[in-house]
Amino acid sequence: MTFPDITSDLKAAMPELRGRLLANQSLAELTWFRVGGPAQVLFTPADEDDLAYFLKRLPQELPVYVVGVGSNLIVRDGGMPGVVIRLAPRAFGETSTAGDVVTAGAAALDKRVAETAAAANIGGMEFFFGIPGTVGGALRMNAGANGGETKDVLVEATGIGRDGTKHTFGNADMKFVYRNSGVDPSVIFTSARFRGRITDADAIRARMNEVQTHRETAQPIREKTGGSTFKNPPGNSAWKLIDAAGCRGLKVGGAQVSEMHCNFLINTGNATGHDIESLGETVRERVKQTSGIELHWEIKRIGNS
Repeated sequence: MTFPDITSDLKAAMPELRGRLLANQSLAELTWFRVGGPAQVLFTPADEDDLAYFLKRLPQELPVYVVGVGSNLIVRDGGMPGVVIRLAPRAFGETSTAGDVVTAGAAALDKRVAETAAAANIGGMEFFFGIPGTVGGALRMNAGANGGETKDVLVEATGIGRDGTKHTFGNADMKFVYRNSGVDPSVIFTSARFRGRITDADAIRARMNEVQTHRETAQPIREKTGGSTFKNPPGNSAWKLIDAAGCRGLKVGGAQVSEMHCNFLINTGNATGHDIESLGETVRERVKQTSGIELHWEIKRIGNS
């Protein structure tokens, strides 16, 4: 699949743009599943001002999507029309502390937020150590693990709107719910501030070790996977429903339900985006047939089939 190259037109309309524009750039390498087609345009902004400049001048009819490290993402095989924006760690990945507050760019790994907090004896953010994504994704999805969620520690987030305007959101403004936030989906988060509590360093490290041990023993973290596939239904666990439906180890093409953890799908080596999504839909159908419960995707799916 190849899209029309519109990078020359964009550059002409944005003479002061400092970031990088690439046409028909493969997205498979940017996702943990290692599947999917290209982005019509992949834009890597130089900094927050460059991002705002780009968005302000981007034609409104072009769709925009943001990717981080692609740990919770299926890119379909037909690729992504419009613009995919990737915030690079060099420009958006810094972390720092002041008192009991951690400030982090949207491209900073959640794990790094936990490490930065631990180095400053700030507790309450150990759960981030078990989330294989970035701050931007954590803000958008109210990411959580091991008993903690982003909403528990967020002070405020900053982001750029589709019109290039900068916005600041307090915790209440984020309208957090389970694995989602209510902020306009077109807003691109650029940074956040989190507040923890000053805690004994040994206690923090012990908790982080518990989180890491849980991941290594219960999740297929060394596979080509995408993290938890489905949201847990109220009062239930997605993996238990999937297991009860007989889906452990189920395969479609090169995609497979993990034998280790039923709520993880894996690329066994040659899966396509279609294989993985089809497997997920098959699992949803079987769970609905056996339990009457409808599972909802936690992994994001983007692009053309």
